[in-house]
Amino acid sequence: MKIFTEREAEEFLSKNNFDILETFFVNKEKSLEEVLKKVSYPIVMKVSGKKIIHKNIISGVKLNLEDYGSSIKAFNELMKIQSADGVLIQKQIKGKEFLLGLKKTPEFGHILSFGYGGSSVEKVADISFRSIPLNENEIIDMIKETKVGEKLNSSEINSILNVLIKLQNLANNNSDIFELDINPLILNKERAVVVDARIAWE
Repeated sequence: MKIFTEREAEEFLSKNNFDILETFFVNKEKSLEEVLKKVSYPIVMKVSGKKIIHKNIISGVKLNLEDYGSSIKAFNELMKIQSADGVLIQKQIKGKEFLLGLKKTPEFGHILSFGYGGSSVEKVADISFRSIPLNENEIIDMIKETKVGEKLNSSEINSILNVLIKLQNLANNNSDIFELDINPLILNKERAVVVDARIAWE
């Protein structure tokens, strides 16, 4: 089993035409200072490392960083986490948060998932699943089956539909994907953008 870091997963998804939130990787304070000149606040910082999978559990995500001082402090705290190779920096954007994913099963092959996303995903547990291949109407039914999907307008549904179709195509072209999680996909008026992703390969 090979696990992609968030950075590797997002690079792979970007090459496959997914919209990825611009991310900077830094592992030295001097590099951080250069990045902080380029980004606009507020920003998010996330610990990065090959052995790190669940960042929230280890306090590996720092939100709402509004200035230089708090960013330097957050960087130093994240770099002290065991197995940290560096820190990912993104502009903090607002929107509705969703979970999208793929999981390979012995019985059904690849399963597509959609539901409520963000840090409370396990607590809320509002997710639907379907085995692929699926047509557009079946994917729309899957979206609407969730409580979070029921509240979406037609434009929002179409935006998510397009991402789920890309995920289905990804599974068709990469049979060795064991598990792929996008959480969150943030949807706002401008875009449906991948903010965090993880991929495990057979």
